[in-house]
Amino acid sequence: MTSASKARKAAPTKPKRDAEASRARILKVAVSEFAAKGYSGARIEQLAKRAKVNIRMIYHYFGGKENLYIEVLEHALASLRLEETKLDFSALPPLAGLMQMNDYIDSHFGAHPELMNLLSSENLNRARFMKKSALIPVMASPVIANLQDLLQRGVADGSVRAGIDPLHLYVALVSHAYFHKSNAYTLSWIFKTDLLTPQWQAEHKQQNQQMLLSFLTSGVPA
Repeated sequence: MTSASKARKAAPTKPKRDAEASRARILKVAVSEFAAKGYSGARIEQLAKRAKVNIRMIYHYFGGKENLYIEVLEHALASLRLEETKLDFSALPPLAGLMQMNDYIDSHFGAHPELMNLLSSENLNRARFMKKSALIPVMASPVIANLQDLLQRGVADGSVRAGIDPLHLYVALVSHAYFHKSNAYTLSWIFKTDLLTPQWQAEHKQQNQQMLLSFLTSGVPA
């Protein structure tokens, strides 16, 4: 076999590349559609039109609307989990690591409003579709383990108070990053203040940092 023949055989075929590109395009459009309209409001026909594919391709790649929606949830949460697990706290003092985790979660939700919309929609569904994913619970485990390690190291070196549960802490971190963004339109109207301005968001983030620092160090000698 000639070198050219070997290269052609080793190289990915064009149909395979096209299939991967089509699947990725469908998934990207699906994230946008489901985030904007929820599961019930999104339509396969509109999704196919936006992705520039025929409906049969969506069923071929994903098996139907429900499976596609579940994969959208997995994809959106995986981006958060992947970046969380990439954070290296081993060289940081535990208190600094906890504050860094807080800042990352806040930044991620700020940069990905589609994730907030998807989570809000799936909460209305009472996690009906999320419960069908075996992947989502597994993705959460390393995050809680990282927080547990930081808390334990913090108690050991005296920088963090004892008795903080890592899951309760993670839920608090997400709450602080999430609520004022996901409810900004209604809160802005009620209180006649634009909560989406960069200044207001920065001030609120600073307040959350101060609250978290006080919570983590309450009772710890200066």
